[in-house]
Amino acid sequence: MSGAGAATAGRDGLVTVTLNAALDQTLECPGFAAGAVNRVAAQALTAGGKGINVAALLAGRAAGPVTAAGFLGRDNAAPFEALFRERGIQDRCLRLPGGSRVNIKVVDRLGPGGPKVTDINLPGLTVPPEALSRLVDELDALARESRWFVLAGSVPAGVPDDFYAEMVRRLKARGCSVAVDASGAPLRHAVAARPDMIKPNQHELGELLGAPLSGGRAEVLRAARELQRSGVGLVVVSLGADGALLVDAGRALLAVPPPIEVASTVGAGDAMVAGVLSARLGEGGDLEACARLGTAFAAGKLAQVGPVLPPDERIQALRAATRIERLDLA
Repeated sequence: MSGAGAATAGRDGLVTVTLNAALDQTLECPGFAAGAVNRVAAQALTAGGKGINVAALLAGRAAGPVTAAGFLGRDNAAPFEALFRERGIQDRCLRLPGGSRVNIKVVDRLGPGGPKVTDINLPGLTVPPEALSRLVDELDALARESRWFVLAGSVPAGVPDDFYAEMVRRLKARGCSVAVDASGAPLRHAVAARPDMIKPNQHELGELLGAPLSGGRAEVLRAARELQRSGVGLVVVSLGADGALLVDAGRALLAVPPPIEVASTVGAGDAMVAGVLSARLGEGGDLEACARLGTAFAAGKLAQVGPVLPPDERIQALRAATRIERLDLA
């Protein structure tokens, strides 16, 4: 993965950008059935959105300050503000009229075939042009003090699909490194701008290349290698329970976690991004360190509800238990 080099000397901050923040409401509903009366056994409400999750998981672990930027709705900003205070995250999010979207996760651990999650996502904010211009100015200012930017999540109404691509080019021109975790058209445009890192899952990787990837690991590896050779510094492909595939200019690694009892899959991909960047920032960028710590963060997050990791000793145990397989790039 390319670094910002001398241009980032003295800049150790990391900024996450969340355009479409969300409150994640998780409902534990044993035996959930559509069209029936369902009773909730437990519930949790957590501030979320991909970039905010990454910030929450990195806060206190990154070498420098962690900043959250993007948009929040004024009507329900309190849970986000509480999270930022609790984790020591610098709040540079712009407030817009209305409320941030709510994502409802109905978790049924007792249904046939094993645990299932049903997602019900409400609409989010509409971003006016003047607010988007203010955000660009805010990110320009943050680029003077920050080394890494993470552009993550969906693009709300009012934001063009090529916004991430524009910001990749703009931030890299200012000497910053940029990771993108998105899907669909925003990711496709961003890849053309050559970010330093992307993290699609297998389905999103197939979307990028215009065809589903159903030929197994070798096909996923070829697709990831094709993207990396197009100019992306590091391609991280999350494979669910099978782990993750990491491809940079010199190597390809498969990282497989140990078995985990899953409490919630929400935010596991965000934890992977946080772990990879934590290793990159704190350990000099060795690909195996990124693979191990990214997988340990993701596995640890699976056992938690909300943007929370287990204690560090558990993370280190998961890191040591992660199996690394070196793959042939030919």
